[in-house]
Amino acid sequence: MSTSRQVALLRGINVGKNKQVPMAPLRELIESLGFEDVKTHLRSGNVAYTANTTPAAAAKKIEAALEKEMGVKAAVLTRSHDDLAAIVKSDPLGDVAKNPSLYLVTFLSEKPKTGPLKNLDPDEFAPEAFKHEGREIYTWSPDGVRNAKLTYQYWEKLLGVTATARNWRTVTKLLDMTST
Repeated sequence: MSTSRQVALLRGINVGKNKQVPMAPLRELIESLGFEDVKTHLRSGNVAYTANTTPAAAAKKIEAALEKEMGVKAAVLTRSHDDLAAIVKSDPLGDVAKNPSLYLVTFLSEKPKTGPLKNLDPDEFAPEAFKHEGREIYTWSPDGVRNAKLTYQYWEKLLGVTATARNWRTVTKLLDMTST
């Protein structure tokens, strides 16, 4: 496999007293796995890197190393630069989602079964809105993310997958970080 720019999204680190992961040691850990040009964004577990493995294989390596070397058990979801480019290009709620901090992309560990999604009534969540595409669910929470119904936890429970979310500003920054 040829090398590619990828991003790892670590779920649930640095949000409470547990799972504190400083960014410099995290970068060093990722580099120790053989990944190159490692960069972090914010303190919330966003890591861009170059790898000569698939994003799925990279996720497994990172998860195992986090637990072994740092004692942190955290789900890691990965996407390639091309995945991020497609996500940003799609922008299915861009016509209504005008505040990037209230526009979230929920990344799923796998493409979910469509049954649970087909049975959802979008009006039940108004004024929130959502759109599912592949391994992502885009959500718009105009009344704020803190009190939103359509959280990554909601999608995990409904769909039986692992999920983590990032706001639109972070998603576009991660695309920029994987473009170099």
